[in-house]
Amino acid sequence: MSALALPISAYAMKINALSKIVSEFGPTKPMPVLFLGHGSPMNAIELNEFSKGWRTVGKSLPVPNAVLCISAHWETKGTFVTAMQKPRTIHDFGGFPQELFDVQYPAPGSPELALEAQRQLKMTEAGLDESWGLDHGAWSVIKHLYPEANIPVIQLSLDYSKSPQYHYDLAGELAELRKKGILIVGSGNMVHNLRTIDWRNPDSGFDWAVEADTKMREWIAAGNHQALIDYEKGGKAFSMSIPTPEHYLPLLYTLGLQGKNEEVSVFNAKTIMGSISMTSVKIG
Repeated sequence: MSALALPISAYAMKINALSKIVSEFGPTKPMPVLFLGHGSPMNAIELNEFSKGWRTVGKSLPVPNAVLCISAHWETKGTFVTAMQKPRTIHDFGGFPQELFDVQYPAPGSPELALEAQRQLKMTEAGLDESWGLDHGAWSVIKHLYPEANIPVIQLSLDYSKSPQYHYDLAGELAELRKKGILIVGSGNMVHNLRTIDWRNPDSGFDWAVEADTKMREWIAAGNHQALIDYEKGGKAFSMSIPTPEHYLPLLYTLGLQGKNEEVSVFNAKTIMGSISMTSVKIG
């Protein structure tokens, strides 16, 4: 349907939304991009070495116009972006203290950013979601970056039917958002094997987990993104470290947004409980 064929009220709403996008997300210097190894949901309410690392990085960033988060905990068939004004805080876990379930992170959403993200994506037709909210992969780390919950946050889902290369390429289509003051955050874990967790070993990792985490950090530093995309060729250490892809894919979104000669740094580089890597990455 052409713009002229739209009902006047719908056309006016569309123009108003586009005007708001222009005013809220005007040109800026490229925002940094983050991958945050989120680990246990308890990191949301604990002040430990990892949450301190996130807070330190948060203080180093320019204040964004909004945050777009790709979380390991929102998998869908197809691609969606949250488009509600007030996303709910989702407690998508079990077996933790009531104190954690009581946490609310009332950051506003941004329907305008959802429309802009939808517009940027050409490889797929992204849907606008009104039901999801902010899962713990998002709010447990963003609450340390912005504890006042005063920065709008939206989420982009992970299409579980697509390949690692697809996710990496799709991320590149979001690059223009960095020039509109949008902080893009991938939240997952480079090494994530819950079936082999060793609760008696809180401060170190199994040999295979350390091997994979170390190799990934080497490839990140060298800009060898193709090796990271083709992680399934990495042998036993990688198959043990990434038994399912959802916690790893947010890293590929972060790397897919790295510009030529853009600085990359690693923090919170530690493997814990045998099979969880908390390694986090900052680009820019």
